[in-house]
Amino acid sequence: MTSLTVNEVYAIGAPIILSMILLEVLISNLRNKAWYKKGDTLCTTGLLTGNILMSFSVKGLILAFHFYLYQFRIIDLASIVPLWVMWLLTFVLIDLIFYVYHRLSHRVRFLWAIHMSHHSSEEMNFAVSFRQAWFGPLSKVPFFMVMPLIGFDPTIIAVAGVISTLWGIVGHTQIVNKLGPLEYLFNTPSHHRVHHGSNPEYIDKNYGNLFIIWDKMFGTFEPEKAPVTFGLVNNVNTFNPVRITFMGWISMIKDMRAAKNFKEFCLHFFGPPNTKTRSGSF
Repeated sequence: MTSLTVNEVYAIGAPIILSMILLEVLISNLRNKAWYKKGDTLCTTGLLTGNILMSFSVKGLILAFHFYLYQFRIIDLASIVPLWVMWLLTFVLIDLIFYVYHRLSHRVRFLWAIHMSHHSSEEMNFAVSFRQAWFGPLSKVPFFMVMPLIGFDPTIIAVAGVISTLWGIVGHTQIVNKLGPLEYLFNTPSHHRVHHGSNPEYIDKNYGNLFIIWDKMFGTFEPEKAPVTFGLVNNVNTFNPVRITFMGWISMIKDMRAAKNFKEFCLHFFGPPNTKTRSGSF
């Protein structure tokens, strides 16, 4: 077990994050960059509110589910490796699973319908990291349930998951340039700006959260070269968080209802997003 709790991580991280946002706003104003726009920020607040409400509704159930699965663990890692190794392995595996989940969220239409809201902003700032999908906490469950089954402590998973999520905030900024040797291992702001780009060469690249090594291993890495155009191929043109949350689902259901056969029906749900559904213009 660990003496660090999820609430303690939030208590430490929240003031740091708030300070980062205030600093970025100050730098934006000093440089006349207008990185923060009222409508976009309000939309982010709406999406974040829905995500928080969903998280509070299910996080206790998810943790209980992990403890239930932990009873059937294949390996008792806690009795084999030191605590610090357990922590290290937890961070690494969380990031690998996130890579798989994130990549599928761009390549499977029903997952993209959930995830698209995170990419709906045409801005790039620390606040954009809070533009989280309302149904994201649910869509992650089938992916991360493997961890307690193979012997990872649910408490450590929960704390390490929050820390990893907080690291993800760091990548959403334009005030940090490339970070030298750190670029080889970590998913830096430069790498994550690419992920939010609609430039043809940047689409579906750099899925990692903490590490960039998975993208380099599995062929989805792209360095930041050309200036990044943030947002979707064709943007949503709305700041309504409810519309952004459900527009992908509405389009998908319409296509499924119009399907000519069962195969086509399944492809509209499990297949890759097409040009229209990738754009967010419905």
